[in-house]
Amino acid sequence: MGRMQSERSERSEGMNQVEDMKKGQQTEQMQQRSQRKEQTQESQQMQHSQSWQNPENSQNPQHSHQVGQLWAKQNTPKTGQLQAMLEQKPLSLIVSLPGNDLALARAAREEGADALKVHFNVGHRASGNHFGSLDEYTEVFRAIRSEFAGPFGVVPSGSIEGTRREDVERLAGMGFDFYSIYAHHLPSFMLQNLGLESTFAINNEYDVSLLASATHFGFTALEASIVPGKEYGTPLSFADVLRYRQLVLQAGVPVLVPSQRKLVPEDVPVLYHSGIKAIMLGAIVTGKTEDELRRAVSSFRNAIDRLTGRDGS
Repeated sequence: MGRMQSERSERSEGMNQVEDMKKGQQTEQMQQRSQRKEQTQESQQMQHSQSWQNPENSQNPQHSHQVGQLWAKQNTPKTGQLQAMLEQKPLSLIVSLPGNDLALARAAREEGADALKVHFNVGHRASGNHFGSLDEYTEVFRAIRSEFAGPFGVVPSGSIEGTRREDVERLAGMGFDFYSIYAHHLPSFMLQNLGLESTFAINNEYDVSLLASATHFGFTALEASIVPGKEYGTPLSFADVLRYRQLVLQAGVPVLVPSQRKLVPEDVPVLYHSGIKAIMLGAIVTGKTEDELRRAVSSFRNAIDRLTGRDGS
């Protein structure tokens, strides 16, 4: 009797072991299926991301054809000058010229500007100027480019309706390195690679939580034009500095600060320590004449050099 009970017990234990082994195998198979599913999803997500950056990688022939047409002008290489400047220099000095004038550009270059920016097809609040069509400035833009080797940028419009594809497609061939435009003036075609580095501006009404998305679209920098128009020309405050610091922490791209406030050279250290990568002097600080511009650019060049070293390193 005892031997029979012992045999039944052994058979029961053996059956339990078999069941445990089956359950273990089933659990392992479920885990393997789950891992394969996750790997497939990750692979699909990666392919989707790569197809955005390089549409030729798309697995859908129809999609590839459509996107290939959309991105047909992507073969123009960017110079990368603006990005290189922002990476190599602790703090750069950009001059937004109050007029499209070779003498002003030459003055800015001679007094130490690291980069220049011009305008067309836009009314400029700070200078009070209205800039006409691209054709009006073709010769002067080419002349400025011939004398200035640094990053050369342009504002191509003051509205989304006025931003013309045929104009923007000409800019790289004219020697421009980058464009600068408000995000709400930037049409979708300018997200394509047209041979220009891209910067975008925001005003005081933007939701800063959206800024981190800019890196997905390959932007080189953010222009923090966040001072309300009615406050143009007033002194820099700590409240401004806090906002610039917030943008530096959230943007994911270098932040450029235009002189909407009446910036003075004494503002340079605090702006630098807020983490911004460039000060952009405009008409509020430079004035409109060559002599005024020279004095302003020289004073800020000296302030930056005292802070960071004469070679900007």
